[in-house]
Amino acid sequence: MILTVTPNPSLDRTYEVPLLERGEVIRATGERMDPGGKGVNVSRAVSAAGQRTVAVLPLGGAPGALVADLLDAQGIEVAPVPVAGATRSNIALAESDGVLTKINAPGPELSVAEQELLLETVRKQSRDASWIACCGSLPRGLAPSWYAELVARAHAAGTRIALDTSGPALLEALRERPDVVKPNAEELAEAVGRPLATVGDAVKAAEELRERGARAVLASLGADGQLLVDDAGAWFGSAHVAAVRSNVGAGDSSLAGFLIAGGSGPEALASAVAHGAAAVQLPGSVMPTPGDLDPAAVTVTSDVPVDRVLKEPVS
Repeated sequence: MILTVTPNPSLDRTYEVPLLERGEVIRATGERMDPGGKGVNVSRAVSAAGQRTVAVLPLGGAPGALVADLLDAQGIEVAPVPVAGATRSNIALAESDGVLTKINAPGPELSVAEQELLLETVRKQSRDASWIACCGSLPRGLAPSWYAELVARAHAAGTRIALDTSGPALLEALRERPDVVKPNAEELAEAVGRPLATVGDAVKAAEELRERGARAVLASLGADGQLLVDDAGAWFGSAHVAAVRSNVGAGDSSLAGFLIAGGSGPEALASAVAHGAAAVQLPGSVMPTPGDLDPAAVTVTSDVPVDRVLKEPVS
């Protein structure tokens, strides 16, 4: 069982539009409403793969009730933490050429009692977990050290933990040695405080995060592929994608694929790449099922192309 923790979940509405034009009336060609938040997406991807998952998340107000109903309809076990504030609602506008514009609301502010209840709920639910995946931004009220506390508690209980966050929350958590951190290229550059122009730059940045405490780094490099750096070395994975429809939740799908496949080594990286490649070819934040995966399109190598210039360099 993979337990996910989403401190700042959302109700996500995705609209597909031909072209986003400011100041104009735009007619959507498609729309979806999904339970949102990075950890929620990981649970949805794990469930779509036919594996058991439990989603821990604070929920409040009518949007929170709808998130719980949507997850229940997908057969996902929910361990809700009631909060006084209303769960946030987010909007994503997906253009036909693959460009995505997102509007994310701030979310409720959690009280001290609600924060502790969230930690306690994770403790209770993690007894049967093979992995805990903690994902996304922290809501108002939670200090940047909150994830570090969660990692420490998980390790004290003997549970492996994967962390997908950014900024001060990521840097604070590194001291507690999370088993896996999963930044994208932008988050990786932010963490080390310098631009990334090549795959080699990304490898060096991942190694720096390991020096600061991360036991393994799974980095999403967008259209360039994914990188895994751990005690055994570095691997680079990529897959051919015919057309990108929406990249909403693609990184979360990748993390799910990685954990489903054991959470370490080149086989897990191949699973991560396959899941991410499948996700970007689906509408909105739809998560891939096994039938959507194309393992034959995935290439994983220990001969990392360090000199390759990134298609989307990060300044």
